[in-house]
Amino acid sequence: METRQQERGQGHIRTGLLDPEPVTEVDEEMVSDVDLNNTMTDEEREEILSELTKLEEEISTLRQVLASKEKHHSELKAKLGITPLSEFKQNFNKSWYDMQTSTAYKKTSETLSTAGQKTTAAFTTLGTAISRKFGDMRNSPSFKSFEEKVECTVSNIKQTKVGSQGGGGSFEEVLSSAAHASAQETPSNNMSESSDHERTC
Repeated sequence: METRQQERGQGHIRTGLLDPEPVTEVDEEMVSDVDLNNTMTDEEREEILSELTKLEEEISTLRQVLASKEKHHSELKAKLGITPLSEFKQNFNKSWYDMQTSTAYKKTSETLSTAGQKTTAAFTTLGTAISRKFGDMRNSPSFKSFEEKVECTVSNIKQTKVGSQGGGGSFEEVLSSAAHASAQETPSNNMSESSDHERTC
């Protein structure tokens, strides 16, 4: 403001640094004289003011009517037992239903369902394969041979326990003595003895 007043004293006003020509005081007065009030007649101005006043009165009346309607609305809800919480639940349920019926939700649900079915099928196939392998392994000659050897060893331990100690001693002692006896046998002796055990077991 001060710069404008200072520039006025010099006989012209600058409106900006990029203006090629300064605006003089005479120009400014001409611009200020061009006012919206001068473009309309007094009758038009009064008519617009009257319409503006009517609109403000209507707005005020509508606000009062709306407030009355909202009060009546609340009273009716209270009579029906509709609380803000029940309204919230109802709105939530409606939103949840709308979401579930939306195309995006259906596509996502279908995709997850398909993925779950494929995962279940993969685990079922894997479980079947593992069960089959265990079954094949149990039926294999090497597993049967191992199983027979374990049964014979358990049988020998039981016999050794009953025979050598007359029914006395702990299981650990019997197991230890059987292991000690096995270690002392020669490999050829052990082979013939295990063949005998296999036949007897």
